[in-house]
Amino acid sequence: MYISHLSAHDFRNLAIEEIELAQGINILHGNNAQGKTNFLEAIYFCAFVRSLRASSDKELINFNATTAKIRTNLVRGASTQTIDAYIEKNGSRTIKSISINRVPVRHMKDLLGRLLVVMFTPEDLRLIKSSPSERRRFMDMEICQLSNVYYSDLREYHRVLKQRNALLKILQKDKSQTDSLEAWDEQLEKYGVRIIKTRTAFIEKLSGISKEIHANITQSTESLEIVYNPNITDAENYLRELNRSRKRDMIQGSTSCGIHKDDLTFIVNGVPARNFGSQGQQRTAALSAKLAEIEIIKQSTKETPVLLLDDVFSELDSGRQKFLLSQISDIQTLITCTGVEGVLDLGRVLHVENGSVKHCPL
Repeated sequence: MYISHLSAHDFRNLAIEEIELAQGINILHGNNAQGKTNFLEAIYFCAFVRSLRASSDKELINFNATTAKIRTNLVRGASTQTIDAYIEKNGSRTIKSISINRVPVRHMKDLLGRLLVVMFTPEDLRLIKSSPSERRRFMDMEICQLSNVYYSDLREYHRVLKQRNALLKILQKDKSQTDSLEAWDEQLEKYGVRIIKTRTAFIEKLSGISKEIHANITQSTESLEIVYNPNITDAENYLRELNRSRKRDMIQGSTSCGIHKDDLTFIVNGVPARNFGSQGQQRTAALSAKLAEIEIIKQSTKETPVLLLDDVFSELDSGRQKFLLSQISDIQTLITCTGVEGVLDLGRVLHVENGSVKHCPL
């Protein structure tokens, strides 16, 4: 799988008529705040219809425009697909839509998995020390690309959770509707148990592949294990745990237990890297996990994802840089950097300036 061409208009500061991308490594270079990360974000948006950075979709549209458009031409085997993304300001609302080969995508589950993407940012290198919500996002975004069922379960879980929390706030003033919680609890159990099982299987696979990659990076001087920490440790007791926390939930006005509280632990040499690992160990563990994502996609879909590396090389030492490059020889990769020294010979070079992208002659 690879993107052959991309165009973007008024997506942040981008003004790209159509740029051809190499099947291998593409280097996006230029000064800061010129649009390099926006280019990667445009691809990510076509895969997930969401931004990694913006707090609202309105921020994705150029300040001087009312609409933003992105088009990616995707090659998968012998077939070619065109993914069009459209964002429009409509008063206080923002409307966004996606089409594949000009056919509108009605449901998110019909888009996920079409354009397989792994994005790696400096923030990902701090995955081990970041908040549990970031580790859950890391886990969920990957599984959603691989499983429409998981995406549907996760969406329904959060819909039910929102309804339960709304009812809990009502019960803080009026306890006459307490029995209504049972219906929401049964729904949370239904989706929560399924999500736990899927997450458990995914992390077992991720841990096994990451362990091997980590051993190669460290020349077997260190070991890595990734452990899934479900908030409700026994899925069979999911409903019991919800009942047990009901009094506390009514006081707080929110649901205090469930899969929305899950976490991951990265263990290096037998101890949690978050608390006891050096910065180098934490970054190596995060790098191993991200590279394992790529391998899982390959194994699960028989496709290679598009890899987006946003200023990651500046955060890695030379040894980790060389290992990363050795792992992406068969993957379409887009790399952002402020300079080109030492990377000119890696692949196609694209210069980014004020939102425009041009090929650079070697």
